[in-house]
Amino acid sequence: MSVPFALNGVHHVAYRCRDAKATADWYAKMLGMEFTTAFAEDHVPSTGAYDPYMHIFLDAGGGNILAFFELPNQPEMGRDPNTPQWVQHIALAVPDMDALLAAKAHLEANDVEVLGPTHHGIFKSIYFFDPNGHRIELACDIGTDEQMAELRRVAPLMLDEWNQTKRAPRHAAWLHEMAADANAG
Repeated sequence: MSVPFALNGVHHVAYRCRDAKATADWYAKMLGMEFTTAFAEDHVPSTGAYDPYMHIFLDAGGGNILAFFELPNQPEMGRDPNTPQWVQHIALAVPDMDALLAAKAHLEANDVEVLGPTHHGIFKSIYFFDPNGHRIELACDIGTDEQMAELRRVAPLMLDEWNQTKRAPRHAAWLHEMAADANAG
């Protein structure tokens, strides 16, 4: 499928936060993310609605920006009660397993509860929550070029089968078996 334009990456991904300053401070201390930009308005530029906000931007590395909105006039933020906590998350990359383990140690030393590392076959990751209740994943890739090519090859087949059956296709079962073997050993 062709479109008449080209994307140039993700500009930023935005989430809500309870306290913009506390959020910026936490991400700097826990993940080393630099607070780079802030926008504050009384009216939403896209709609014109009165809704004062603080919009902060944090550098996640590699040209990626994670942003947050503090909305003091809105009802207290919550989460979708029909979506499990493990589904909605922010996944950030680290370069290797040493960095992943160093991040885990750093977070735990700062009283952040960390789950993992979890082996996903082609990457390993840890999970934890930020002070706003957003689940964060740090992941390091461990997959080979061949494994990635095979996953790319079977992706449309898996999606088509899922669309018809709503059951997990087995095209990439080797991935989960490999992770299970690694977790067992």
